[in-house]
Amino acid sequence: MLEILLIAVSLALDAFAVSVSSGIAIRGFGWRQAVKMGCYFGAFQFAMPLIGWLLGSSVSGYIQAFDHWVAFGLLAFIGGRMAVGALRKSPDGEEEAPTELTARRLTVLAVATSIDALAVGVSLAFMGLDLLPGGSEWANVLLAAAIIGVVAFTLSVVGGMVGKRLGGLFQKRAELVGGVVLIAIGVKILVEHLGGAA
Repeated sequence: MLEILLIAVSLALDAFAVSVSSGIAIRGFGWRQAVKMGCYFGAFQFAMPLIGWLLGSSVSGYIQAFDHWVAFGLLAFIGGRMAVGALRKSPDGEEEAPTELTARRLTVLAVATSIDALAVGVSLAFMGLDLLPGGSEWANVLLAAAIIGVVAFTLSVVGGMVGKRLGGLFQKRAELVGGVVLIAIGVKILVEHLGGAA
């Protein structure tokens, strides 16, 4: 159980950071947006390990070969758009920051931050999970995925509210800060995977 919890926390750290940046950048961010974001991130973090487990070890090398590029591309694209949008705003700040997390934006962010969970799902088949003594392999994997999803949901909600508090400190450049954070997370994912492959 401890091993799964540690995996869940490590997988949720990117979602937490993205939630913080969204809480900073989005004007009027509150509990409703935080829970909405948590639901998206939690659902994808729950589904991806199951999909990875179902795909099986035969495609694990293929998944690991490109997952970091997809995550980097998505986060860099969204972060770049946020940063460019912030830099194009008039100096008097009349143009408002985005006020809503659209389903499309949340889906892209959720996919980008949960791709690693897909590869982890493949490895679950080889971990010899025994979370439910006497339970089937499917039941154990389902419970592991549920733990991963709940942890992601919780950390995403907390991250969003932390970002909301920080938002007041960066009011004029909140969207720029949020965009830079997303790009930095994408770069981190890319460097970690390329470094591990070297």
